[in-house]
Amino acid sequence: MSVYTSVAQQDPQFTNYMYNTMSVNSAYAGSRGHLSIFGLHRSQWVGLDGAPQSQSFSIDSPVGRNVGLGLSLVTDRLGPSDETYLDGNFSYTINLSNNRRLSFGAKLGGRLLNIDWSRGTSQNPDVVFQQNVNNKFLPTIGAGIYLHSDKSYLGVSIPNFLTNEHYDEVQESLAAERLHFFLIGGTVMDMSESVKFKPAFFLKHVVGAPLIFDLSANFMFNDNLRLGLAYRWDDSVSGLIGFQLTEKLLIGYSYDFTTTDLQQFNSGTHEIMLRFELISKDRKLKSPRFF
Repeated sequence: MSVYTSVAQQDPQFTNYMYNTMSVNSAYAGSRGHLSIFGLHRSQWVGLDGAPQSQSFSIDSPVGRNVGLGLSLVTDRLGPSDETYLDGNFSYTINLSNNRRLSFGAKLGGRLLNIDWSRGTSQNPDVVFQQNVNNKFLPTIGAGIYLHSDKSYLGVSIPNFLTNEHYDEVQESLAAERLHFFLIGGTVMDMSESVKFKPAFFLKHVVGAPLIFDLSANFMFNDNLRLGLAYRWDDSVSGLIGFQLTEKLLIGYSYDFTTTDLQQFNSGTHEIMLRFELISKDRKLKSPRFF
């Protein structure tokens, strides 16, 4: 069975989106108040030939008083295609009150698209006779708005206004990329002195396709251990765990159990992520940030 005849998926998707926010919304750049480095690997639908393999790396920091800058790199392999996204992110923040800020973000970059039609299997044997695509550069221009405080956040973004070409796993051909709209949000509640609860959501709309909706509930114990569950509508159920190993280093893992017919052909999806933060003495955190 070929994965790219099953489920349409244009942009890479991540279960740990709540820790990988800049790849979703450029206005997040610099919002943590210090240099932050993030890395993630995702192996989707393990055991299914041609299934997506994705990596995400980002670095961002405040620059000056109201400006944030960040760099985001994402690689995605799906069937015969390889895509590499490299984007620069800019944010400008306005203080609405002592604890509430509104950030405006812009993203500029591009991606490289490679397709080797002979790789993997296909339902259409004539696919292998299509012309390969080698290092095709496609520009990206995106924008976002991010409203946030120490306890909550809400953001809306369009990662790319340009409708370039991409690999369509359903049609097994090149097709026009459709416009994406992202909406994210979450809040942190103190259940006790040692327990924090964070519900969050991620809504993704691709023009001409069904909505993708992620809902998660995470708990943090003693500012150290993080445990959570997540649900992706009509797709998967996930378990998440994270450890704040030091004040600066967070490690996390998630496992997705597929709830569609694809569960017969794969053993689930794995993600592992690391976040390192360069926290200066004058900006030392009272407790680890939950987003």
